Amino acid sequence: MQYSEKVMDHFAHPRNVGEIENADGVGTVGNATCGDIMQMFLKIENDVIVDAKFKTFGCGAAIATSSMATELIKGHTVKEALELTNKAVVEALGGLPAIKIHCSVLAEEAVRAALADYYKKIGREIDFEVPEAEETVCHVHEIPEE
Repeated sequence: MQYSEKVMDHFAHPRNVGEIENADGVGTVGNATCGDIMQMFLKIENDVIVDAKFKTFGCGAAIATSSMATELIKGHTVKEALELTNKAVVEALGGLPAIKIHCSVLAEEAVRAALADYYKKIGREIDFEVPEAEETVCHVHEIPEE
């Protein structure tokens, strides 16, 4: 399995690891069965994400996608963050092996879950799809036989 230099860099030196005390939005997604669990913390001022941190229990690709997702949304508006796709995370990392694409999906879902929490806290109607923590499935693909 070949990882890009960017994936390896974000795995070895993840950005924005940790928790934000009194976060404006917190989202947790994952599946204990496959071992990838992500928790995203957002600090939002005037509808702009001023800080984003994460805690991830999972493989190197899960850590790298969490790290990249925080980098991609920091300094952006809530609306822009809602447009973040797993494909954008994969592209920003220079690609991921097919068997690890589910990690980028979890990163996108963690951002959405944290934004949904923020919307609930401020009384704004949630007008986007939100993954339910217990419904999030691990999209593990079969390993092709050689």
